[in-house]
Amino acid sequence: MRRTLAAAALVTASVVVLAGCGSGGDEPAADADFTTEPEGAVSAWGFENADDVGQARIDYAAEQLSGVEVDLDATAFDAQKFTTRIASGDVPDVVQMDRRYVTTYAAQGLIMPLDQCFEAQDVSPRDHWYPAVVDDVTYDDAVWAVPQFYQPPAILLNKAVLDEAGVTAEQIDPSQPDVLLEAIGKMYQESNGVPTRLGFDPVATGQSGLWILATGGQLNDEEGAPTLDDPSNVAGIELLKEITDAQGGFAAVKSFTDSFDAFGDNNQYVAGQVGAQVNNQWYPNVLSPYVDQVELAAVPFRNSDGEPFTVASGTAFVVPAGAANPAAACAWMIALTSDDAWMAAGEARAETREADGGINTGLFTGSPQPDQAIRDQWVVESGNAGFDQVIATYYDVVADGESFGSSPAGQEIQDELNNAVTAALLGDKSAEDALADAQQAAMRAYEKATAG
Repeated sequence: MRRTLAAAALVTASVVVLAGCGSGGDEPAADADFTTEPEGAVSAWGFENADDVGQARIDYAAEQLSGVEVDLDATAFDAQKFTTRIASGDVPDVVQMDRRYVTTYAAQGLIMPLDQCFEAQDVSPRDHWYPAVVDDVTYDDAVWAVPQFYQPPAILLNKAVLDEAGVTAEQIDPSQPDVLLEAIGKMYQESNGVPTRLGFDPVATGQSGLWILATGGQLNDEEGAPTLDDPSNVAGIELLKEITDAQGGFAAVKSFTDSFDAFGDNNQYVAGQVGAQVNNQWYPNVLSPYVDQVELAAVPFRNSDGEPFTVASGTAFVVPAGAANPAAACAWMIALTSDDAWMAAGEARAETREADGGINTGLFTGSPQPDQAIRDQWVVESGNAGFDQVIATYYDVVADGESFGSSPAGQEIQDELNNAVTAALLGDKSAEDALADAQQAAMRAYEKATAG
């Protein structure tokens, strides 16, 4: 799954890339004035591989801020490099990073709170973005980043495999484990104990947070302290173990999924290697060239109450403490994530799809208004009813998202949760012991991040 996630930036329609030479500066965050006229140089870092969507937004922001000159350095964000740059005084004005890092840097005083930025630009975060997206970057009663993108996970079905096994889409329902396990058993195939077809790939480590939260667990408390050893987290891991044990065990499942040609002509849907798989919204873009070779459908992931459930993830813009030009940085970030910027991006994507003959799956911006407007104007019927139903399913679930939680140890919590899931699914530890060990490691990271 690491390979899948790493490659996502290259195939999804919704990755912007910018990066910048540091402008330096020693102005403390508390003294930042976001109300001054946006003008002068802005250095931006952490955005790479600007595609049609990204370039359209950059061009739109440039038109709106004629007095601002943006210096983009197209290198990827690196957590170690970020702290080193701040410590050395080589401070960019804007940095893009995964939202899981934002609260870590907020707790360490390395980025500025942006409530005054939003006020200066007349933006109400909880009106402009989905609440779960804002929750990702909220800490200590402040919002610390300008978020972008939200590509929800759902369950992508291989209808040919389901039909062959006599399984219906309604049976692929995590809220009904017995029904789901029966369906998995009908679809699963192996050769000499080695899987040749999975009934359901839960993407156990890549989507571990989804499974934990959907089954009633929590990753951190309201203050951001990790809660990995909460008893409510056991259910999600135990369900994952049942699913993988029914298909040869986690080691066999992981080895098999690692062999998938996920971005190639012989991907797991074309090859009939899965009946169902948890996938984020960007993955149908990968499958669109093969629409004539597969029969696709989708169903929402459902929580333990049987309700559609998904989680929010994506990137965000931050202003580092000591940025030389916070006012222009603020105006530029808001321009990039405005409704009009996203509409420009939607038009650019529509033109790209018209030119290459691909299917327009829409843009999932992190903001409900442009999401719907882009869908209404440019997401047209593809001529393939199954693929259109897949697109509609992702649009249907996006409003049901929940934040993973905002914590100064956000990335470490995710890493340690994956370690716990791996140990428990392999049978090396009980779920309780694996989560207890993970909690200790995550708490050390939390205490370090909040040590002042």
